[in-house]
Order: sequence, then C-alpha cells, then structure tokens
Amino acid sequence: MTTTTKYIFVTGGVTSSLGKGIIAASLAKLLQAQGYRVTIQKLDPYINVDPGTLNPYEHGECYVTEDGAETDLDLGHYERFLNVPTSQANNVTTGRIYQSVIQKERRGEFLGKTVQVVPHITDEIKHRVQLLGKSGDYDIVITEIGGTVGDIESLPYIEAVRQLRWDLGDNNGIVIHLTLVPYLSAAGELKTKPTQHSVKTLMESGVQADILVCRTEHDLPEDLRRKLALFCNVREEAVIQSIDASTIYDVPNLMLEQGLDKVVLKKLALKSTTPDINKWNEFLAKHKNPKSEITIGLIGKYVELQDSYKSILEAFIHAGAANEVKVNIESVHSEYINNDNAKLKLSHLDGVLVAPGFGERGIEGKIDAVKYVRENNVPFFGICLGMQMAVIEFARNVLNIADADSTEMNTTTKNPVIDLMEEQKSITDKGGTMRLGAWACDLKMGSTVRDIYKADTINERHRHRYEFNSNFKTQIEAAGMLATGLNPDTGLVEIVEIPEHPWFVGVQYHPEYKSTVANPHPLFVAFVKAALNNHKRKKGVSMAQN
Repeated sequence: MTTTTKYIFVTGGVTSSLGKGIIAASLAKLLQAQGYRVTIQKLDPYINVDPGTLNPYEHGECYVTEDGAETDLDLGHYERFLNVPTSQANNVTTGRIYQSVIQKERRGEFLGKTVQVVPHITDEIKHRVQLLGKSGDYDIVITEIGGTVGDIESLPYIEAVRQLRWDLGDNNGIVIHLTLVPYLSAAGELKTKPTQHSVKTLMESGVQADILVCRTEHDLPEDLRRKLALFCNVREEAVIQSIDASTIYDVPNLMLEQGLDKVVLKKLALKSTTPDINKWNEFLAKHKNPKSEITIGLIGKYVELQDSYKSILEAFIHAGAANEVKVNIESVHSEYINNDNAKLKLSHLDGVLVAPGFGERGIEGKIDAVKYVRENNVPFFGICLGMQMAVIEFARNVLNIADADSTEMNTTTKNPVIDLMEEQKSITDKGGTMRLGAWACDLKMGSTVRDIYKADTINERHRHRYEFNSNFKTQIEAAGMLATGLNPDTGLVEIVEIPEHPWFVGVQYHPEYKSTVANPHPLFVAFVKAALNNHKRKKGVSMAQN
C-alpha cells in the first residue's frame, strides 16, 4: 500500500485497435497480484456523453456498471481481469467533460472568464483523472486514453497528461505508449519507423513516453530493441514486446515474462515482488485443455460485429473453463430465422442463447428460435430482450394469444405481454433514461435459479425500458411458465423459467456483465453444463441408432 496514489497513463500510437485496454488490464492484474490496490479508467475522445445511444455496430457493446453508468466495453475487460467493480468515475467522455464545463459556465462559476480548452477543459480532465486516486481506495490508477496520438479529439487529453505529470512530480506519474511494429513479409523484416513517428508525435505535444509496448507478430530482436530505445529516448528494458496471443487471457503472463510490471514499479519507486497469479493460471489451464466440446447458438441481430456481444462471449469462456469444456459459439442472425428453417439452423446446436437488443428488426426470428428450442427440449437462455421474446412466444403459441407482443415493436397491440413501465411512458430523451445498474431480485424457493445461485436474493445489472406486463402473470404461470425472480420493491418480474423443460431460463437483466475470471457467472456455468448434458444425450442417441 502506498502513501501517495501513483498514476499510469496508457496512450496509443498512430495505428488504432492495438489493444490498449487489454494491456492496461493485464498490467493491472500483475500489480494487483503483488498486493497493490489498482483500478483502471477509460478516457474516450468522442463527444457522445456516453455510449448508451451508440449503435453496437459503431462502438461494440455498451457495458453497464453497478451504479448504472453506460460505459465503454473496455470496462468489461477491467472487471473481468481484476474482479473489482467499476463505476461512473471509470469512464469519462469528451461529451461529459464539455457538458460539465458548460454547466459550470452557465452557473457563473468561472466569474466571467473566457472559457477555453486550456485551462478549463484540461482542468476538468485532470479533476476526473484524479477522482479515483483521491478516494483513498487505490494505490495505483491506470488511465487508458482512447483514440490515437495525433487525433484532434485526443489533444486535450494529451495536454492534460502533460500537465498532470508536472503536477504530480517525479515517480508519481508515468506514460506507457502502445505502438505497432509491423512485419513486411516482402522484405522479411520488422519496421520501427511507425513507432518512431508515433513517439515523435507524442513528444510534439510535450509528453515523453517512459515505456514502449510494441505490438508485433514476431519476436523483437535485441538490436531492434536497442534501436527503438535509442531513437525513442527510453531505456532498453522499457521496450516491451507484446506479441500476438492466442487468447487475451495469455497477455498477463506475456507481460510478466517481458518484465512490464517490474519496469513500471521501478519508475514509480514502488517495491516489486513476484505476482501471485496461480488462480489465473489454473483458469488458463482449464480453458486451454478442455475435456469436451459443445456448440452454443447465439441468436442476435448484431452478429456481424463480435464486439456487440463481447461480455456474453467472455462469460462463455469463463463458464467453459469452469466446466472444462470448449464452448464454440455459432452466431445466427435472427433476421434469417423463420418457422420453416428453424430446424435446419438450430437442430445441431447443444444450447441456444437469445441475445439482448433494441428495436423491431429481427424480432420474429428470435421468437421462432425460442419456439423451436422450447418444443424440442434444447437448453435455452434468454437475456433481456431474449427473455421478453420467450414470454411473447409462450403467450402466442401456448396461451394462443395470437397478437401477443411488446409495445416496443407494436404500439397498438391489444395484448402487450411486454410493456413500458409507467414512469417510462412520459420520457422522450433516450440517453441514460432506462432502468440501469444493479437491482435486487428475490428468488423463488425450489426454482432452477434458486438452486443455481444458492441465494435468496441477488443483485444484477439492468439496461432496458420495457418489462414483463404483470397483468398477464397469472395467466402465463397457469400455463407452465413461472416467474421465479421478482424485484422486492416494484414486484417487476426479473426471471422466467419453464420447470417442465430440461433448461429454460429467461432473465430481464444482464448476467454477462458480472462474469469474471475469478467468478464465472453461475447462470452461464449452469447453462453450459445443461448444454453439455444435451450434447452427451444427443451423442448417446446417435450411437444407439447406429
């Protein structure tokens, strides 16, 4: 534990998508494993106040924290690696910075001064960066700066970093610069020029990198490291190789081998010990050496971009390792599923997850997918919109309410089994106005979910507007779909399940947000186990037929 909070700033080179978030999370894991209290925050240069209104195709999934902040998906990596919750303070956007400064100006807090990028915007950035550090909860705060050096949008953040390093003093703030060292196959050599130019661009803004992390497809030879150290003005030991890995969960070990944690702690004047990552490596061993293999269908409408369902995909990795099984994910676009082809597209799957989403596109395909798995005893897991589709399908095909629907897709339906909450009906703004963050849920005794969670009450994270319409609850339960999780304050239905089905669970919340390497989410673990049992059953039937 340190007496003064230390700050690490992670910047990106002139090539984007280098994996700053994974490097930041891996470094944090190594520091945490040496007893330091570490957190990570993301500074995003776009002008949206948060990613809540962004299309998943544009920005990947929107991650939600315990306190209801809609944030960048990198915060999911931070939580999955560190097993420590993040909050609103861990994700700051340019939109939020400007919003705050303009509100202060409107209140007259600047005493008639001309409001400028420097000092007012940069001061606000510096204030946000130090919020977590001044809380007293952390020894080290790692700040990942989104975008790339040289972007117009990133300039105020780089200037804030320059000022902060001066403010903090020696050994209290360092800069890690992530760059690309490309391999030219025609010439058969690695090229250092992009890194040199990137470091030069950073220095033009007054910031000298302390450590270089070089993304590469091939090992960096010693002479190349020396060249980078010389021309980029860093120590040779501070030129860190980040070679392509088979899984992001390998990166902490790769950074340990390269000595990134030692270099960082030395520059921060902190004690370095051997990190205890035995539990992490136990997970890795199970992940890489599965005893079985299954295929799960992910039914969604943003499947072309895997980052749209990042937390779900990672939760399956955690649950797969817990079951010592490799989980293959087969993405199925819901727009192209119908009652006629559902068997062709879904019959070979060991389990089906119907994913979250918004809007009416692809909805009928999701409903037809639920119908097939319900009628054919395929393990089913519905999340948020996926749970709502299960309710609609059940109402239509079991209760024979032909026009059962959600008012999100059909505002004139006479049977809105899914409907807006009363307090949502008068809201016109879309940003940050949903049911967000952690809400309590009481679990029904004897239910599948009660047995899975082994708890009476749970807290899970939400991100939605529409709810199970309790006016239909008695009718639906009488037909065999039970509401087994209820919010204790509002009575809103959080979980539905069909006890007669081998494994059929729909949840209104997002369990994937809370799955970590150290604590795989119990619902995902149970679902993967059910899919594995289904796989074994099908295999047994097939062998018997042969």
